[in-house]
Amino acid sequence: MVDRKDIGSWLEGPGSRSGAPSAYPGERLGMPRDGAGSMARFGRRLLGAIIDWTACQLIAAALFSVPLPFAGVASRGDTTILLALFALENLLLLSTTGYTLGHRIVGLRVLSLDGQRARPFQVLVRTVLLCLFLPALFWDKDGRGLHDKAAGTLIARG
Repeated sequence: MVDRKDIGSWLEGPGSRSGAPSAYPGERLGMPRDGAGSMARFGRRLLGAIIDWTACQLIAAALFSVPLPFAGVASRGDTTILLALFALENLLLLSTTGYTLGHRIVGLRVLSLDGQRARPFQVLVRTVLLCLFLPALFWDKDGRGLHDKAAGTLIARG
C-alpha cells in the first residue's frame, strides 16, 4: 500500500521524504538565512504585488479611462484591461530586469533556482499562473508560491 509520506506533496517541498526540518525558509534551496539573497518573506511579496497592481490601475485610468477603485464601478472589460497590464508588466520587466516595479521598490528580485535571472519561459509560466491568482495563495515551507514552484523560480531579497 502506498502511503502519503511515500509520495510527498508539493506543499511539503523537497525535504518532505527525509523528514529533515529546515531551520529557516530557503535553507533547503541553499539560500542564506537573511540579508541579500535570502528568501523574500510574505509581507514584502504582498507589498510588492500591491504596488504593481496599483501602478497598473493608475496606467489603466490614464490610458484607457478605467475608473479607479474609489472613483467608480469597474466593468468586466476594465478588469480585463487591468489584468492584461499586470501580465504585461510582469512579462516585460521580469524578462529584462529580473524584477517588477513593486519588487524593485521593496528590494526583491525573481530568480531561477540556479540563482540566475529567470528565463523567458519561466517568466511566462509564472505570469500566467500568477494572473490566475489562486496559485499565489498556496506556498511551501520555503515561502515559494505554486506559481514559482511550477516555473522553477523564487523571489529573493535584493
